[in-house]
Amino acid sequence: MAKLYFNYSTMNAGKSTMLLQASYNYRERGMQTLLLTAALDSRAGTARVASRIGIAEEAQTFDDTTDLFALVSPEIPDIACVFIDEAQFLTREQVWQLARIADDLGVPVMCYGLRVDFQGQLFPGSAALLALADDMREVRTICHCGKKATMVIRRDGDGNVMTQGQQVQVGGNESYVSLCRKHWRQAVGL
Repeated sequence: MAKLYFNYSTMNAGKSTMLLQASYNYRERGMQTLLLTAALDSRAGTARVASRIGIAEEAQTFDDTTDLFALVSPEIPDIACVFIDEAQFLTREQVWQLARIADDLGVPVMCYGLRVDFQGQLFPGSAALLALADDMREVRTICHCGKKATMVIRRDGDGNVMTQGQQVQVGGNESYVSLCRKHWRQAVGL
């Protein structure tokens, strides 16, 4: 039975590396995979899933208007697994579409994304995945103190911690730092 999976964490935990490795494992066994990533994140180039350690693959992109069920269903039965990078940018409706891919088409769907934003709030896609996924796995990374990092702060161009702003701002190490809850609270003044 196919499942909807959600692998979540904060920034810099290796989610994209895990996605690329899992996709490689399928392809190594002669099975095709479909990689999807959010169109708004083009840090590694358009339509690419890339890891900080230097590995990357071409992917198809989605935005908040993409019907993922309609996109994936014509590819069946050639596709053995669907992989979604930047899953926090999915809409609730798209998460239901992914559930239909697993339930109705019998194809596993592996989602990788952030759980919370820099203000400690769930992303809409992550909230829907936490509610609907059959299997959830936390991908762990560490705070500078050595504890598990579960939160992220956003810094402005001068290095100041931001506590307000748009939920979505694409960036990497220049903008975001993963912290444990205690150090996140200290950084944001809670």
